[in-house]
Amino acid sequence: MTAFVLPHELHGDGTHKVFAVHGWFADRSAYAPVLPDLDRTSFQYALVDLRGYGRARHADGAYTTGEAALDLVALADRLGWARFSVVGHSMGGAVAQRLLAVAPDRLRAVVGVSPVPASGLALPPEQWELFAQAADRPENRRAIIDVTTGGRRPAAWLDRMVARSLADSDAKAFRAWLDSWAREDFHKRVEGSTVPALAVAGALDPALSAGLLRRTWLTWYARAELHELPCAGHYAMDETPLELIRVVEDFLRRHPGGETADKAPA
Repeated sequence: MTAFVLPHELHGDGTHKVFAVHGWFADRSAYAPVLPDLDRTSFQYALVDLRGYGRARHADGAYTTGEAALDLVALADRLGWARFSVVGHSMGGAVAQRLLAVAPDRLRAVVGVSPVPASGLALPPEQWELFAQAADRPENRRAIIDVTTGGRRPAAWLDRMVARSLADSDAKAFRAWLDSWAREDFHKRVEGSTVPALAVAGALDPALSAGLLRRTWLTWYARAELHELPCAGHYAMDETPLELIRVVEDFLRRHPGGETADKAPA
């Protein structure tokens, strides 16, 4: 049986290899706003589509963060990346933390952009219904995006984000992913990790706030850092792309690793 390969695109040719993992509402196009201004000399970025999204929209799977972490390791092997960093947005931040359990020795650094904690995200019953029904209700997706950006973004942008989400995700997979990122608690498996770990929070995001990340991310990881973007909500790639790039790449540069360690054995 042929192994599943995450659809991906590469940007840059630097020795520091970095996976960029999208969140619940988008495929790899979530990173489109930051692409023009990435440092392609120092880094090589691999933007991926998780199962159920983008070019993997119709891929079968369990649609879990654990499965996604194994998919990333398999892709790293295919690319010849012995060591790498990972940047994950929201749900993708939970996937990034799963890698701390699956392949800690291969990780240079982990960055979560508004990351879902490894403990999952407890949602009150009415919020759970809002999220659970978002697979089939565009208005629910719009409401979630609006709330998590502080109710400050233009209507046209909200409509565009919803349209992209609907076009680039499979509804069944979208719903299944919710059970994984919201309800699975694996933080005991990664607690105490010494891999450098940066959490980036948006000050306008009431769901995955700096306060929540202080109680989770900063208590679990020995080399954890937190940076709050004052003008961003949950979607920093769209809302404050230049600030996000600077914070993330400055952090990654502080953890360059060894150049020879990036080359997988022949």
